[in-house]
Amino acid sequence: MIRFEIHLDTPHQRVIQKTAEELRNGKVVIYPTDTVYGIGCSIYAKHAIEKLYRLKGKSKFEAMSILCESIQQASKFVHITNYTFRILKRCFPGPYTIILRATREIPKLMLSRRKEIGVRIPDSPVCQMLINELGHPLVNTSAGLSEDFIFHGQHSMDNELLRHADIFLDAGPLPDPRDSTVIRLIDDELEIIREGKGEIDRLLR
Repeated sequence: MIRFEIHLDTPHQRVIQKTAEELRNGKVVIYPTDTVYGIGCSIYAKHAIEKLYRLKGKSKFEAMSILCESIQQASKFVHITNYTFRILKRCFPGPYTIILRATREIPKLMLSRRKEIGVRIPDSPVCQMLINELGHPLVNTSAGLSEDFIFHGQHSMDNELLRHADIFLDAGPLPDPRDSTVIRLIDDELEIIREGKGEIDRLLR
């Protein structure tokens, strides 16, 4: 595994470029977000997606999310109504995951019969720059790294994901590591799945 130290607010462009290049080559990356550390790969790298499912012990009935840089980019991968757009404008970029109906651009191996997928647009310069450099979304799930060993150069390699990731963008301990708030928004009906870092009131204004 290659480890790059990276600054949360001013990530080095060369590190971003190198990481995006590896993502295009089907590599798996651990990176900081505005919630917790995530692990992900290119949405177009089938073997990398399969590897993520194996590492996380997930099936497609436990869907992962996609990280996008904008609502416009997300609209290629999920169906967005006028009502949905207004909700997305309120919470993105930010610590929310919004579950929406998927378009045919989402790989079939990621979809259950419901054909839904979670979308995140993190308030994170690292994520924003990485997705912009890559040119398309990342498949994303939590890396599950505990804060007690996320320090520069001091990592417990007993962690399964750290041992199997190809690149680790190491920003040290995150300032407020809490999971995202998860909302299901289907047929313009809003359902709160999990309360997390994102404030519910922000969605109901």
